[in-house]
Amino acid sequence: MSLLYVVENGTTLGVNGGCFVLKHTDQHEEAIPKETISSICIFGKTQITTQCTEFCLKKGIRISYFSQSGSFYGTLLSPGQTNIKRLRKQLQLTDDPAFSLAMAKKIIDAKIHNQFVIANRYQKNHSIEAGKQFFQMKNARKHVQQSLTTEELMGYEGIASRNYFEILAMLIDPAFTFSSRNRRPAQDPFNCMLNLGYSILNKELYGQIENRSLSPYAGFLHKDRKNHPSLASDMIEEWRPVLIDSCVLSLIQGHEISLSHFCRQGNATCMTKEGIKLFLTKLEQKMYVQTKYLPDIVSPIDFRHAIWHQAEAMTQAIEKESTSLYNPIRIR
Repeated sequence: MSLLYVVENGTTLGVNGGCFVLKHTDQHEEAIPKETISSICIFGKTQITTQCTEFCLKKGIRISYFSQSGSFYGTLLSPGQTNIKRLRKQLQLTDDPAFSLAMAKKIIDAKIHNQFVIANRYQKNHSIEAGKQFFQMKNARKHVQQSLTTEELMGYEGIASRNYFEILAMLIDPAFTFSSRNRRPAQDPFNCMLNLGYSILNKELYGQIENRSLSPYAGFLHKDRKNHPSLASDMIEEWRPVLIDSCVLSLIQGHEISLSHFCRQGNATCMTKEGIKLFLTKLEQKMYVQTKYLPDIVSPIDFRHAIWHQAEAMTQAIEKESTSLYNPIRIR
C-alpha cells in the first residue's frame, strides 16, 4: 500500500471504476488503482470530487491537507471502530509513572542510538572534528536508563540531539549548512525538509494509532498539550534519524536537490513545488527499502510495514500492560 501525494495546484482528484484519477491542468489524466492507496496527502490548491471523498470515507482512506510549502492543515477521516476497553487501559497507563518512564526510556535510548549511527555513517568520509559531540551523545545515552523522571530523560535527549545536529551541520554540503535545529517557521532549507518529513511521518503514525482504537493524544513521553498528538510524537522519535534525517542527508550529499528548490516567504524558508516533488519521491522510495532492524520480525519488511508493525506492537504493550512487548528499531 502506498501514499498518494498530490502537489500540483489546479489538479482534480476523482474516481473512475477501480482507479483514482488525477486530472492535471493540461487536461492530462493519470490513473492509480484504488487498492494500492492507503492514504492521500494534498498540497496546495487541489480539488477533490464528492465521489472521491465518499469513497475515501467509506474505505477509511485518510486525506491529509498541507499548504503548498508543507505546513499541515488537517485530516479528513471517517469514524473508525472504537475499542473503549483498550482506550481506557491506554489512559490508565499514561497516568502510571513507572510504565510511562519505562516506555519513554526505551524510545529515547533507541533514538539516540539511531542518531549516533547516522552521524557516524556520514562523518566517515569527512575530516571534521566532532569527537566532543560524539562523546556528549554517548554520555547522554548512558544517563537515559538512570533517569528518574521523564523531565530528566528529556533533558538528556535534548543534549544528544543538540550535539547530533552540530555534527550534521559540520558534515553536510556547505551550501546547506545551518546554525541549529529550528521548527516552524524553518529558517533554512535543511530544517525546512526536516519539518516536512516529520510532519508527514507524524500523520502516518497518527493514522496507524487510530486504526488500532488507541488515542494519538495520550502518550508516555511527551506531556499532554492541547491539540498535540503525544503518542504519535512518542512513536516518531525512533524513526526520525532512520527515515527523515537519512533521507534529507542523502538528497543533499548526493546533490539531488539544490538551493533553487527553496524560496523565502516572509520570515520562513519554503520548498518550491519541484522541491516538494523531489523530496516526496525520495521519501517514498525510502519507505520501500527492506529492513531487518526490528528485533521482533524474522523476515525483512519494508519501512512502511515496519511502522505499521510498531503500531501493533504498541497496541500489544498497552493491552498486556508490558513494555517488554514494544522494542524500538535500532539500526546498525
